[in-house]
Amino acid sequence: MPYRQLNDLPDSVQDVLPNHAQEIYQEAFNNAWNTYARPSDRKGNDDRETVAHKVAWSAVKHSYTKSNRGDWVRKH
Repeated sequence: MPYRQLNDLPDSVQDVLPNHAQEIYQEAFNNAWNTYARPSDRKGNDDRETVAHKVAWSAVKHSYTKSNRGDWVRKH
């Protein structure tokens, strides 16, 4: 179930990530949703949605990190 807009993202994403990081998450999730559509395209036993969320979080972590206060901030 790809996300059409940022408001469709899970609350657990919207509540913690800044807008730009949410855009990264959305794009990565949607791409992974399409890329890993068939079970044979995935490693392990994770379902399609789980894999897409893992890919999305990994994409966010390329550009953002958690500060000491627990906020997600853009890497310099």
